Amino acid sequence: MNKYQALCNLRSLLRTMEQDLGLDDLSHTELDIFLAAQSIGGKCGAIITTTELRAHDLVASFPPATYHRALRALVERGYLRKADGAKAKSYVLEHG
Repeated sequence: MNKYQALCNLRSLLRTMEQDLGLDDLSHTELDIFLAAQSIGGKCGAIITTTELRAHDLVASFPPATYHRALRALVERGYLRKADGAKAKSYVLEHG
């Protein structure tokens, strides 16, 4: 098996996992932001700041407009919600 075949197999496995978890309807950007939030928060109800999200490896390279559009979509779809009473821009992880 060459290196490209191994990558193809891994990619196929990831897509299957995304489908099994019901994440296959998310855009690439939305998925990366959601997975970064999962990595930072780790459980449902965890509070994640935009500073933490923007610094995460999966998210850091996104242009600001793309990031904000995808973040808004995740809130609208119920994956994240704005944290009540937080001083900084913070979100609560709704799926964990």
